[in-house]
Amino acid sequence: MTAICRAVDLHKTYWRGKVAVQALDGVSLEIVKNDYIAVMGPSGSGKSTLMHILGCLDAPTTGEYYLDGNLVSKMSDDSLAKIRNRYIGFVFQSFSLLPRLNALDNVALPLIYASIGRKERLEKSKAILAKVGLADRMNHRPNELSGGECQRVAVGRALITDPKIIFADEPTGNLDSKTGMEIMAMFDRLVEEGNTIVLVTHDLTIGKRARKMIKIMDGQVVND
Repeated sequence: MTAICRAVDLHKTYWRGKVAVQALDGVSLEIVKNDYIAVMGPSGSGKSTLMHILGCLDAPTTGEYYLDGNLVSKMSDDSLAKIRNRYIGFVFQSFSLLPRLNALDNVALPLIYASIGRKERLEKSKAILAKVGLADRMNHRPNELSGGECQRVAVGRALITDPKIIFADEPTGNLDSKTGMEIMAMFDRLVEEGNTIVLVTHDLTIGKRARKMIKIMDGQVVND
């Protein structure tokens, strides 16, 4: 099966003044369609850096990264932005919703960048909100929604472009345990429907929900 993501010997170095910090140190991995992967590791292990590179939010210092067969590790920022919008959905711990927009418009936002007309945007967004259980909350703004509802809106926004892969960075970190399990149950259903999901988490309970676990320590994969 052709890999959606293929990383070859990724290194990432940050500079703090004159001190070099090696965030990734030779990471290689492949992610194929319908994978359900948890990337785990303690704070500072490099797991978020890895997600940012796999999600085309950052570029490696050295190494190659292919997304759907395209070498993206050498692309310009503008090209990466187009790739992100076309291929990738993101779900963040902090939800990252625009406070002035209601749920419907927050979900529709990626379609604006994809130059989709308003009528089609709204029709598709309504269908997605129904899918994540928020058909009756589409006109509510984030401050009128619970944390779990905000995360469902964020999941809907991640799904709206039919992405090749969804990256979820600590998706239950701001939720109570019951609501967190409801969000994880939704991820389970999305995988059953054929979606590809990569979770970044330090929580073993969340990590065990995935089909595969990748552990990162000191910028290296220590087990796979």
